[in-house]
This record gives sequence, structure tokens and C-alpha cells, in this order.
Amino acid sequence: MGVTIDGSSLDGFLAKAAGAPARLVEARRMGGGALQENWALDVEVDAGPMRGRHALVLRTSPPRVMADSVPRAQEFAVLKAAHAAGVTVPEPLWLCQDEGVLGRAFFVMRRVPGVALGQKVVRDARFVPLHGALAERLARELARIHAIRPGHPGLEDFPLPKGDPARFLIASYRAVLDGAREAHPALEWGLAWLEERAEPTPEVVLCHRDFRTGNYLVDPERPQDGGLSGILDWEFSGWGDPLEDLGFFCSRSWRFGAEDRPAGGITSREAFAAAYAAASGRTVDPERLRFWEVMGNMRWAVIAIQQAERHLSGIEPSLELAAIGRRTAEMELEVLALTGAL
Repeated sequence: MGVTIDGSSLDGFLAKAAGAPARLVEARRMGGGALQENWALDVEVDAGPMRGRHALVLRTSPPRVMADSVPRAQEFAVLKAAHAAGVTVPEPLWLCQDEGVLGRAFFVMRRVPGVALGQKVVRDARFVPLHGALAERLARELARIHAIRPGHPGLEDFPLPKGDPARFLIASYRAVLDGAREAHPALEWGLAWLEERAEPTPEVVLCHRDFRTGNYLVDPERPQDGGLSGILDWEFSGWGDPLEDLGFFCSRSWRFGAEDRPAGGITSREAFAAAYAAASGRTVDPERLRFWEVMGNMRWAVIAIQQAERHLSGIEPSLELAAIGRRTAEMELEVLALTGAL
């Protein structure tokens, strides 16, 4: 069950956060967000530096969260660090950990214009001309994200992976498969393939870990640099190998049918890797990128299994969650193809 948002529950928090009398004008549940709950807020502040009307987003958690989804306080800290580092994200404003306000912790950020729907970004005639510039801009954004290292101010308590990031992920995914309702031999094959080829990570950096088409906003009315207006959904962020984000971006599900543009449905792997290398100064080895693309498909398959379990357990009945679970077969087929098993 979602939270209930109205002025009686939120106005006091808004006034305290803004430092002036404030009130909620309108709240609308936003579409998407199978993992988190997002509300569009229109807020009026009566005085002080924030006087005026503001378009905001309130982000909170569903009743049951995935194991590797960070708490809202940690996501807010990452968003603040990314914003301070010049990454194109909605400005984070306020964090509330007092569950007496809405029943759950939440944070509030600016609302920015743009379209996130992957099918539109990949296929719509308004967006296709932006793809080249958009791909280069996204590569530069990744380079900025990956410039954030352990010990960064505000992220000192962010947990480091237990051991090498690649082997840590392999062990995590194997634990999910071991507890799954059904056997997934294709994914077991993929894990074995990954385990044989896992190499130590040369440097540990901040990874978005859900960096993909569908998790960023594009505003076709502002076509500069591809129209990118915001990178969203930081709930899986953590320390890892920089190529993890590139591999996930190239995973098949995020092409939305544009198989001739395997990097996010907007460009080629080679072009995206070259743009990232130019922006970050890192060499992108094609075989390491393939390794992390297999890992990216594995990650999405594991998420799909976990999402289906939220439905099948009866705790959170949802047609959307059930449909996500059905997509596991797509990743199984892709893992077999990428590893040469087909």
C-alpha cells in the first residue's frame, strides 16, 4: 500500500525545511517506479529565500524493498554528492527520517522536465536526432560519477564491497538463485562463466548501478548536449568497478528493440566506450566490457526474479511485478548468446 500525502501530514515538515510558512498545493502519484514510490508535489513557500511556487518530487520506499536497495537516507547522500560533483541530477533538497510524518522515510528533490520512457527516447522521431550528442553527454556524466571515490565527503559510511566487486556480485547473485522458487540453469551457466573470467578491479569508484535508458530524462525542447536534463534512480548506487555501469547500459533490455544500437538503444558499444574513454581517461577493453555486459544481464535477471517474488509471495500483489518476472527468460537467452553457448 502506498503512502497517503496531503497537506495535513506534510505542511509542517515543508515549513520547517523551507524555513518559512509553506503548504502543499497538489500531490500526484507519478508513473513507473516499480522499486520506489515517487510523488510530484507543487509547493508554495510564503517567505524567505525560497519564496514562491516550487515543482518538487517526493521519493519514498514501498512496503517491501529489495535487499540491495539502499535506504532513502543513503540515496539522498549519494544524490547530494553527485550534484556537488557536477553530475546532471535533480537538486536534492530535504531528507525526512521521521516516520511520523508519512509513515516512511523520504526525501524531496527538484522536479526537472523531460521524458524518461525508454521506448520514446529510443524510437520517437523527436529524440532520434539527439542520440549522438546524448550518448556523448551520458558518457561524460558517467566519467563524473566515477570520479567520486571511497571517502568522499558525505559518503564516508557508504559500505565498501566485501572483497573484489566482481566476485562479490557473483556471490550475491548465486545466493538469490539458490533461494529462488525455480531453477535457472542458463543463469547458473552465466555465473560459472563469470567466475572463470573475474579479474580484480583496478580501481573502486562510485557506480550508479542502474545506469540505463529509462533512468534518465531527455527534454527535446532543450536539445543542447542531447537534451539530457537529469539522471534518476540512485537506489542501487555503491562502490564498484567503473565498467559495471557501462556493461549495464549495454544490456539488451535497455535497447527497447533497437538492436542496431546496443548501447542504450542510442549508439554502438564502440562509440559509447570511446566517448567514455575520452571523458574519463580510462581504457575500455572490449573483453572486459563483454564481461560486465554479461554481469549486467545477470543483474537484471536477478532483479526480475526478486520482483516476481514480491508478487508471488502475496505480500505485494501486482500485475507489473508479475510481468517483470516473466522477462527473466530474455536475460537467460542473452546470457547464453554473449557467452557463446548458443
